[in-house]
Amino acid sequence: MRAVPIGLMALTLAACASAQRLGAANDVHALLVSIRDNDSATFDAHVDHEALKKELQAKLGERLARNEKVKGLAALLGPSVIDFADQALVQPKTFRMVAEQYGYKPDTKIPNPLVIAQALKTLPDGRVCATKKKDGPCVLTFTKEAGGWKLTSFDGDFSTLRIKL
Repeated sequence: MRAVPIGLMALTLAACASAQRLGAANDVHALLVSIRDNDSATFDAHVDHEALKKELQAKLGERLARNEKVKGLAALLGPSVIDFADQALVQPKTFRMVAEQYGYKPDTKIPNPLVIAQALKTLPDGRVCATKKKDGPCVLTFTKEAGGWKLTSFDGDFSTLRIKL
């Protein structure tokens, strides 16, 4: 008899996770379309630039801290370099180049939100992430903010983010 309530609770939790992923998938889909179409306004509406700048700052500090000769350089250059990196790297055309490295070409059809939802992984803290392959590590992480889902972390290889001049 206990199995019925436990089973119902498990189904409810699974449905919540699915609903959460589906809600996120709509915004992820909009972000992917903005990347494909080089639509900066829509892209910016689905990206938390401040969160990405903090992440870039932490990764820059971590890398520079490994080298004793440039350790103090992170504090000196940090904010201006990060602002430049945000303006230069966190834009649709840069992410399009990353997508192309994963096999997505400009003429590749973007999956619908239902397909995207199946590919998202729900994290313990309520965020969702996209992985390169099933059960792989997170590459892009999204957080629900002000009613929508925004890109808040790029967990992929930062060397894939290149400025195209």
